Parts: sequence; C-alpha cells; structure tokens
Amino acid sequence: MSESGSSIGDLVELQVPASSAYLTVLRTTAARLAARIGFTLDEIEDLRIAVDEAGAMLLPLAVPGSNMHCSFQLHTDILDVVVSVPAAQTDLPSRDSFAWTVLSALAGEVHSRAEDGRVSIMLRKKRG
Repeated sequence: MSESGSSIGDLVELQVPASSAYLTVLRTTAARLAARIGFTLDEIEDLRIAVDEAGAMLLPLAVPGSNMHCSFQLHTDILDVVVSVPAAQTDLPSRDSFAWTVLSALAGEVHSRAEDGRVSIMLRKKRG
C-alpha cells in the first residue's frame, strides 16, 4: 500500500501462534496503537473488529503449528496493518464474501496477497 500520511516512525511487529486464542493479542495491540495516534472510540472499535476478522479469515489457511505475523505501521493519521500466515495453499480470501465486505466497511482500504508461501491481508484505517 502506498503511504499517504507522514510516518511518525513507529513499526510494531508481533508474532503469535496461528490460533484463535491469540487473536485477542492482535485486537488489543491494534486498539492501543490506534488510541496512541488519536483515533476516536468508534474508529478504534472498527479497527479492533477488522483486525480480528482479518486474522479469523487467515487461520483456516495457516500451516498447522505455524505462527501468525502482524505488523502495525503508524503514521500521523493512518494505521497500516498487515496480518499474514504461512499457507500450504496460497488461495486468497474471497473478495465476494460477507466477511470481506464487513472488513472493507470497517477498515477502509483492504488488500490481500499471496507471496513466497504466505497469505496476507493488508488494512489501512484513516483517522477522521
């Protein structure tokens, strides 16, 4: 994704087991980082749900026993989130699904890609 907001220099990366039990770690981190750059309570909640949904969409694709990687790039008024898992089959999540529609409504910009044995979902949430 291209960068439209100026960066404040912070990149936060997490790696957790690819299990639904650890999605709460990603949600909590997303909420705290969004609050740090001044998102409203509604924007924070939308982002929390979007990060949870992205992770849930990727879990069925993850290689058993692997880790989910999540990076958060903070900008002045934008938070970019990339959630990815190693996948035996690099089938992208369907853009026609209800889950994708919800994800797009909550996060703003949403993209997916399959590369080097990993499937990723990229979210860009803008403040205001």
